[in-house]
Amino acid sequence: MTHGTQLFIGVAVLAAGTYALRLAGPLLRSRITVSEKVRALIDRAALVLLVAVAATGALYAGQDLSGWARPAGVAAGVVAALLKAPLIVVILLAAGVAAGLRAIGVA
Repeated sequence: MTHGTQLFIGVAVLAAGTYALRLAGPLLRSRITVSEKVRALIDRAALVLLVAVAATGALYAGQDLSGWARPAGVAAGVVAALLKAPLIVVILLAAGVAAGLRAIGVA
C-alpha cells in the first residue's frame, strides 16, 4: 500500500469510530441509567479536560514554554471573566496585557 492509501484508511477508520461513538449516545440513552453521582463526575471530567486544554494552550508555544506575557494575559482575562465583564472586554484585556508586556520586553 502507498502512503496515501494508508492515510486514507486510517482517516476512514477513525471517522467510522467517531461516528459509532456519537451514535451510541442516543441509542443507549434509554437502556442505561446513570446515577446523579456519576453524572456529576462526568460533568467534572469534561470541565477538567477543558481546563487542561486551555492551560496547555496558555502556557506552551509548540514544545517550549511561552514565556510570561501569554500566561499573564490569560490570567487577566480570567479575572475579567470572573468579574463578569463582557466577552469583548475579556478578550481585549487579555490581548492588551499580553501585547503590553511584550512591548516592554517581557517575553
